[in-house]
Formats: sequence, C-alpha cells, structure tokens
Amino acid sequence: MAIKTIEYSVLDSFSPTNETLNTQSFSLDVADKAKYVVHRAVKTAKANNVQLTRSTKTRSEVSGGGRKPWKQKGLGRARAGSNRSPLWAGGGVIFGPKPKSIYKKINKKEKKLALQTALYNKQAQISVFNKFELEQPKTSQFLKNLGLEKDQERTLVISSVPNNNLQLAVKNLQNFKYILASQLNVTEIVKAHKIIIDEPSFQIIKETYCD
Repeated sequence: MAIKTIEYSVLDSFSPTNETLNTQSFSLDVADKAKYVVHRAVKTAKANNVQLTRSTKTRSEVSGGGRKPWKQKGLGRARAGSNRSPLWAGGGVIFGPKPKSIYKKINKKEKKLALQTALYNKQAQISVFNKFELEQPKTSQFLKNLGLEKDQERTLVISSVPNNNLQLAVKNLQNFKYILASQLNVTEIVKAHKIIIDEPSFQIIKETYCD
C-alpha cells in the first residue's frame, strides 16, 4: 500500500469553455502491489447483488397425492405410492432450485482500499466542476453547461448533495449514471469511462472512505 496524490483542476460549470478556477490535490491510499483488491471488491459486490429467487416444488408441495394410484400387487405394474412422485409427470422435483441468499464478506479496510485504488486509476477520466446547478431539469442544459455529448461513453455523475433537477436531467441519458458521493462504490467507478464530479464531493469521499 502506498500513499499517492490525485491532482485535479476545478472547472467552472457556468463558463461556456469550462475555464479552470484552481488546482487542488487529494491524497489516497493505493494498493500498489495488491491490485487484486479491486477485483475482489467488484466480485463481492456482484455476488451480493444476485437475487436467487428461482423456486421449484418438491413432492410435498405439488398438488395431488393422498390416495395410492393402484393396489400394490396383482396388476403387473410397478408399485406406486403417490402421483406426486418425482418419477411421474406433474410430480415434484428432486433437486430443483430453491430461493437462497449468498453473502460474501470483504473487510472494511479492504473495501476502502479498493475504492481509493479504483478512483486513483481513473484520475485521467475525472472532470471536477465547482458546482452543479440547474434551474430546470433540462438534459440539454446539463450537457451544454458541462460540455458533454449525448451519445458519449458510460459516464458517472457524482453529486455531493441530492439534486433533483440534475437527477432528472441525467435520467434521460442512456449512458449516464447519477449517484451521491456518500453512496459511491467500486463497481460504478470501474464501469465508468468518464467521471463527472463536483468539488464538495471530494471532501465527502475523504471523510467517508479515507479516514
């Protein structure tokens, strides 16, 4: 593990050319040699989000039964005790799927280290703006203010505080994802090709994930 610094320029979201207001730095703990922590964090999150809700009925749950289909001897047929037997059409399933939950654990320190490492590795794709302010939830205004394209690659928009107008504006864009800084996770960072973030979010990330 090594302490590394992200240097970023704060852009003016109200400027037509997104002029640079100032330059800031942000220190992170980065898994320099143990990069597997990012992979482990993503795999853990993916496994914990799976909903294993498929279900089949066993012989005790299917309808029917109760009465022996035919007598035990004398008919030349194989003996049968119930029409709910898995051997019968419409009977129960022997080893079918049942709802269950799978929970994989990852240590808090490991999870924080993975998030900081992923954030550091994405520093070239991060654009920091001084603030997000939209008078109306207009997608065109959001794209124009930040100098973005509608059909660009997957973009993650991180806001420091809930912003309803921003959320509604982003909702119309297929490749855009809106998330709060306090809800940041490794999976969204890894999947994003570009990250748009406001300046106060870095302080929230530092307090939430780096202390």
